[in-house]
Amino acid sequence: MKRLLDIWRAWSLRKRLTIVGALALVTAGGALAAYFVLKRDGDEGCAPNCPKLTREKPKKRPPPEVETVNWAEYGYDDARTRYLPSKLVSPPFKPSEWSWQAGKLLEFSPIVYDESLYVMDFNAEFYSLDKDTGKVEWTRTLGTKGASSPSAANGQLFGVTLEPGTAFSLDAESGRRLWSRELPGRSETSPLVHGKKVYVGSESGEVFALNRNTGAIKWQVSTGGPVKGGLAFEDGVVYAGNYAGELYALDAGNGDVKWQNGTQGASFGRTGSIYSTPAVAYGRVFVGSIDGRVYSFEQDSGALVWSHSTGAEVYPAPAVAEVEGAPPTVFVGSADQNFYALDAEDGSVRWQQDVGGVVIGAASVVGDTAYVGVIGDNIGTFGFDAKTGKKTFEHEFGEYNPVISDGEKLYLTGYSGIRAFEPADPKKLRERRQEEGRLKRRREAKREARGASASGANQPKGRGTGASGGAQSGGPGGSEGGEGKPGGGAAKGA
Repeated sequence: MKRLLDIWRAWSLRKRLTIVGALALVTAGGALAAYFVLKRDGDEGCAPNCPKLTREKPKKRPPPEVETVNWAEYGYDDARTRYLPSKLVSPPFKPSEWSWQAGKLLEFSPIVYDESLYVMDFNAEFYSLDKDTGKVEWTRTLGTKGASSPSAANGQLFGVTLEPGTAFSLDAESGRRLWSRELPGRSETSPLVHGKKVYVGSESGEVFALNRNTGAIKWQVSTGGPVKGGLAFEDGVVYAGNYAGELYALDAGNGDVKWQNGTQGASFGRTGSIYSTPAVAYGRVFVGSIDGRVYSFEQDSGALVWSHSTGAEVYPAPAVAEVEGAPPTVFVGSADQNFYALDAEDGSVRWQQDVGGVVIGAASVVGDTAYVGVIGDNIGTFGFDAKTGKKTFEHEFGEYNPVISDGEKLYLTGYSGIRAFEPADPKKLRERRQEEGRLKRRREAKREARGASASGANQPKGRGTGASGGAQSGGPGGSEGGEGKPGGGAAKGA
């Protein structure tokens, strides 16, 4: 060290300044190089030449006439659009018709299937509730930890558990276990049921297609990271994201990889892990990422169309809907305490609302209202007009994945409980049902008339057909209420 100091002192001032300047340039150059390597990439944009959206709306069940619809899986439909185009269920609502408390965390919303709600709490306790009264019909303990919504089809229920890592099926009526399949890792992917297969993911990094009736593995695909969010299905393809920041499109029949793409990631080389369940609509795949962005990929090729940065992680699944008077829109919350409505075509902000707390659960769109749950003291659930962003609903229940509907009631999930609400205007509901009944009878009469006309056209010339008379059935009747099974826990009008 003394030798180096002697050399330094022997140099002239000019030489010293020259050396210091050179070292500064080298240091600055290295820092600049490091910055370009580690900096966060800018958002991807496509305007003004964005690929046009496929104008066919997301596949959805027809709106109810008199009977209610099933919200039989997480996200409402296989494409996970989280959109029910109901004309009946909209704010304001009457006080809750019933309230039920699990006493334990309900991180994911229930499903509604036929006459029951089905939900699993964080301790992997599975409940069947009468949807009209909230009374417990049966319960089953399926593990020690669970964080997902079940699915239902053909009288069967399907679910997964975190601890132990299993997939399972139950009889919807009795809760009897039909089969159980051990997985190589924990699972919180709300099952996707399509045809004869059940699709689930695992923290081991794999996606599984299981036989719906036996749980036997039909195929499995390894990805580059834990699969934690749900899977989506559209046009014979299963879409899955993982914690390596990768999005996969897999052939639903055999598991072949059709395409794979990744998120842009965060700064300092951090990956953009995907917890969000993808939503498929309008020829695009929409998904959120922990890198703070919302993404839109082309459904067929996987090409990135646009990305939009929020101020923090985007854990929630997006909801995608086209309501009257507004373009197709992606509704999603962020940990930056904002709720966003993004134009589905180019990712531009249609409107956004500061909700005063972190959003990590998925939104739902029922009718013309977008609902979102917010984590924070005395916050709960907000509902916003999907077209304008105006707040139209607020309730203390909320936090994670708050809202589902059967087309007649709104079911709201809080931290550890569920409440049921009917629209505040029962006259409007009755009038709507009466009108639907009249329309149905008119359609039936037209079909009968067409049938009679076609029959007459087939008669030989010179021969006529007499008009046939028959009793026209009355309007559709209501479903009969069944006697509540043993259980309890529901409070009327809470």
